[in-house]
Amino acid sequence: MTTLRVAGTAVATYVESPDLDIRLAPRPYLHPVRTLSGVAVTDALCYDHPWHMGASVTIADVDGLNFWGGRTYVRDEGYVWLDDHGRIVRVDSSAVDGGFAETLHWCNSSGDVVLREQRTVTAAAAPHGWELSFAYALSTPTEAEVTLGSPATHGRPGQAGYGGFFWRATPGPARAFSTTADSPHGTADPWLAVTVADRYTLVFRGLADADRWFARTEEYVGVCAALAFTDPLPIKPAAPLTRTIKVLIADGALTSAEIETALS
Repeated sequence: MTTLRVAGTAVATYVESPDLDIRLAPRPYLHPVRTLSGVAVTDALCYDHPWHMGASVTIADVDGLNFWGGRTYVRDEGYVWLDDHGRIVRVDSSAVDGGFAETLHWCNSSGDVVLREQRTVTAAAAPHGWELSFAYALSTPTEAEVTLGSPATHGRPGQAGYGGFFWRATPGPARAFSTTADSPHGTADPWLAVTVADRYTLVFRGLADADRWFARTEEYVGVCAALAFTDPLPIKPAAPLTRTIKVLIADGALTSAEIETALS
């Protein structure tokens, strides 16, 4: 495990190689993540969705493979258990200022590589707390394109286009809001914030292209910078899909005005 620190304070643990059932789509993840005062802001291996693991990159459909975990959404059938799960494994890593960089392979159950990833994760001081930077680049291992999908692209209604950088927060009364909306699910706003039990605020930014925010505050508290929210997303050879998601992690409940000032 790797520890991220800000001014000497441990703020996050990165679990590189979790020993988990393949049905949970094992992958590296950040948990626990904490505010500077020590308040936990991630949940993992949850009783309701055990495949939710802190903060990670996780996708429901990668060329027909489930890297999200749990059941797979099948058009006209709903969620069913399939033998289609993959895992993400670390190949190598190195230290960088404020964190680490690593190479990852997205593999099927036989170990064949279906995606390659370059990832850089860092932590730095920021107004009201600290900021996590999570940059990743997904590329094809061959000359064939790889297509990303979601339950929404397979016909599930209700804007269920989750998949990408996903954050499972701790339970509690929560409010999600953005620059333009008190119900930001499905928007492409520049930032999305979640305040949980007035104990902490998370501010997410970094959408690109046709990405959309996926946000839940009732059944569970979670935010995804969704890659295939409405339509399948192809990754073409020699053209990696790159994203940099930044998350401000603050103690207490921030207002929109405080967030705008902090991000300016």
